[in-house]
Amino acid sequence: MPIHTPGLPGNIPPADVLWARWALLAAIDATTEAEASTYRTGMWVDHDGLHYEDGGCTWWAMSRVGEGRFVLYGEDESSGVKWHKPPIDMLAGGPDWLPFDELRERAAGYELGCVYWFEDGAWSRAPYPEDLRDDGLSCGMSMFIEREQVLDALSARLLESAGRLDAEGILSDAETRSLTPDRLVDVLRPETPGDEPPDRPAIVRALLLAGIAVPTAQ
Repeated sequence: MPIHTPGLPGNIPPADVLWARWALLAAIDATTEAEASTYRTGMWVDHDGLHYEDGGCTWWAMSRVGEGRFVLYGEDESSGVKWHKPPIDMLAGGPDWLPFDELRERAAGYELGCVYWFEDGAWSRAPYPEDLRDDGLSCGMSMFIEREQVLDALSARLLESAGRLDAEGILSDAETRSLTPDRLVDVLRPETPGDEPPDRPAIVRALLLAGIAVPTAQ
């Protein structure tokens, strides 16, 4: 289903599903070297949550904020929210558990394009004026929101011997928190032929940290 512009809460899958898709793609490229870096780009998972940073004009983060509560926020250059006149309060109607200090600091620095929060099984956001054309959700997050895009990205990183059905099974297991790390790592290939093989220990750590995999039985 196409994502409306500006985004609607109903465009986003349940938070645990979105989390699983994002975390799976982030884990694929996890490396021990990147874990120790103070500056990262691409996708990654850490103790603060999920991150996407393209090194240019797009960044996103998703964090758990207690049981059944998540916050999704970031910016894509397509967003007109921060430039809108009169200003849009992206935190209007937000619950008291949002990370207000960080969000307000980013908004004050014109670094924030939109904020969505998930509670009681549903996504919400602040109301937008009718003349707002885009908040960046579609351009910035479609790669995780649209399941087919996730499958395309995953399939492109699997060995030729693994097909679309393997990607479908891996993604389904991640979405149900039943993925065994070996099922993924054993069929992964480097992004570019000739690159170092996937960093198995780092990938396993990322999968387990994100909570989308079960430890491999010893």
